[in-house]
Amino acid sequence: MKFKGISKAFAGKFITFYKAEYETEKGNPKVYEMVSRDGNITGLENGIRNDKCDAVILIITSVDGKKILLNREFRMAVGDFAFNFPAGLIDPGESLEQAAKRELWEETGLTLEKIEEVLPVSYSAVGITNEKSCCVIGTASGDFAPSTSDEEEIEAAWYDKEQVKELLKGTGFAARTQAYCWWWAKQE
Repeated sequence: MKFKGISKAFAGKFITFYKAEYETEKGNPKVYEMVSRDGNITGLENGIRNDKCDAVILIITSVDGKKILLNREFRMAVGDFAFNFPAGLIDPGESLEQAAKRELWEETGLTLEKIEEVLPVSYSAVGITNEKSCCVIGTASGDFAPSTSDEEEIEAAWYDKEQVKELLKGTGFAARTQAYCWWWAKQE
């Protein structure tokens, strides 16, 4: 791949749409359409590639480990509700742990009891964006409350393994959530 350049096509409130031009190994020209949280990308090394963690994804179980937390959230991009893990952007100046606690509370009303592990930075949706996120694995407790944002329609709930297996028979999952839930539900 030979990178040729990148141009900004549209800047929105949360993401910027870019057209990246490159040449394939066989010499074919290609224009790749992508979006980014970074509104100032100027090149491959100046924005497309980055080490910054933009968001947290919360893989949370009940304190006893018998239930997993899922959000059923309306997502305009699919025009329907989808099952997903609680997640959100890391605010400027906020640590990963602070973002995890805040996002969990904002979306579910629950309290993050313990962070068991934080996985290394990974790509959120490698086919369309350079956004990176970190999976925070832990436990939570408390009582559910509606989302603190009037822009989010979220129904948070605990699900045991049998309930997850039933949910997996249908559609409406974010891919990473579906994959993890499939694995989790098969564990003894």
